[in-house]
Amino acid sequence: MKRFASKAALVTGAAAGIGKATATRLAAEGADLYLADINREGVEALAAELAKEHGVKAFAGSFDAADAESCKQLVAAAAEALGRLDLVCNIAGIQKWDHFAQITDDTWNRLVAINLNSVFFISREAMPLLEQTRGNIINVASVAGLTGIAYNAAYCASKAGVIGLTRSVAVEYASRGVRCNAIAPGGVKAGQAANPIPEDVDFGLITPLSPKTGDMCEPEEIAAAVAYLGSEEARFVTGSVFTIDGGQLAS
Repeated sequence: MKRFASKAALVTGAAAGIGKATATRLAAEGADLYLADINREGVEALAAELAKEHGVKAFAGSFDAADAESCKQLVAAAAEALGRLDLVCNIAGIQKWDHFAQITDDTWNRLVAINLNSVFFISREAMPLLEQTRGNIINVASVAGLTGIAYNAAYCASKAGVIGLTRSVAVEYASRGVRCNAIAPGGVKAGQAANPIPEDVDFGLITPLSPKTGDMCEPEEIAAAVAYLGSEEARFVTGSVFTIDGGQLAS
């Protein structure tokens, strides 16, 4: 399918994991892309690969999701390169396991800045462009934003904020033709090595939230949901929180 032919998308966190899978899926469906990540080499390599393989325009730029000005400049750069914006995919994010009483100020502020503040700044700056194209925003939240997960207070708070932001924007802009949805993945096969669980935790508090399917999700499965929500097939879907969690929250 070429659901995104003649469309332009901004994808953050595009150097790896869900962001990379999403960029790859959108390019395969015809979207021109602006790929952003703090890993500039990673997104530049991916942009060149996708442009060659799928014949789309693909630009790349580095940005720091923890910095408000960098987020604002990113949208301006994407708009200049692409000439329009139809889809904004806020995927950049981090997680850090910590005992609640051991969460430092820096850890709290960094998780909130990257996971929540960047979504706000990028979405706000992009909104005038999305109104012009009757485009949409897709935010990657987490099941952690819908339930309490031990040793994840900062992450849970930031992702709950993303869900609240998503629903508020959806209500405010529905009549203006801009949709806003969130995807709430559970366990995903991406980034685990960089985010180890401390050894001195009570695993009995964590294991009940494991996927009931016995396996974790592939990034490409999240990307497929992004492609659906961003397409005209989902024209009546806004303010939704789409869980992809292998039944984690079903019981």
